[in-house]
Amino acid sequence: MYLNKAIIIGNLTRDPELRSLPSGVKVCSFALATNRVWKDKNGVRQESADYHNIVAFGRQAETVAQYMKKGSSMLIEGRIQTRSWEDKTSGEKKYRTEIVAERTQFGPKGAGGGAGMNEGAKVGSQPEEADSIEYPEEDINPEDIPF
Repeated sequence: MYLNKAIIIGNLTRDPELRSLPSGVKVCSFALATNRVWKDKNGVRQESADYHNIVAFGRQAETVAQYMKKGSSMLIEGRIQTRSWEDKTSGEKKYRTEIVAERTQFGPKGAGGGAGMNEGAKVGSQPEEADSIEYPEEDINPEDIPF
């Protein structure tokens, strides 16, 4: 059995672009930024961001284009796909890996009243009025876990 499934939560890095295929089907392209935070071997907090290309089709594409904007928070569930084409100007083969959205869910609305988080919000940050989870500062020793 094979599985091709991607689930990511992040913020839009740019406004969604809505286009139509020759068949009339709507296509929406956008990118999400995700981040991860960890401590290095010296105990210094490190952070890195990754950027994911997303494509949505049909009614879902229209909804994303209508309500989402740069900085909005979204959950995307879909499959990973790599497309290839020949560049018209250089003639070389180009590749693009993207997530084809099968399900989208909009994140919390920001304090500004717009869709998603406030524009320019840091990746993974939460609106100030939302309840936040405070995680312990110290590392957990696996030997301390009772099971």
